[in-house]
Amino acid sequence: MKNNKEITLNLCRCGSAKSAENCCAPLISGAKQAESPEQLMRSRFVAYAAGNIDYVQATWHSSTRPLDVTHDDSVQWLRLEVIKASKVDGKSGQGFVEFKAAFKNTGLQGATHGLMHECSRFIMEGDCWRYVDGEQFDTAADNTMKKLGRNEPCFCGSGRKYKKCCAKK
Repeated sequence: MKNNKEITLNLCRCGSAKSAENCCAPLISGAKQAESPEQLMRSRFVAYAAGNIDYVQATWHSSTRPLDVTHDDSVQWLRLEVIKASKVDGKSGQGFVEFKAAFKNTGLQGATHGLMHECSRFIMEGDCWRYVDGEQFDTAADNTMKKLGRNEPCFCGSGRKYKKCCAKK
């Protein structure tokens, strides 16, 4: 029987509370296709977090796909919170997912944490969901980009102090 730590380590990074092998891993490996815009959004977050840029580019709609997608090693994606996933519009074949993604940037200014808030648009291309574009919301008013003190609660939502959590990574 697995202990709680083993179970936690096997949870998918997308925040679904499912095991990785029953969530995003089959999508990223190509074993199955996303059944909804939300599934695709979650798998793209996991791919970004893991640096799997090939999957990110492959799941971009051909009409908006950039020629080159790069991975920034100074950005670590920490947590995904899906706020709202709309029902798919049968006429347009579109779906929308509003989410917040927490990140840590270890760039030149030292470690800062931030939040990306976006409503992404997805369209069926062939028989596959694809990311088209997204509207980003201003997070500056939320004071989300800040340098954390060692004893503050960790930005990733773990409930631990920053020094015992993401500051160690």
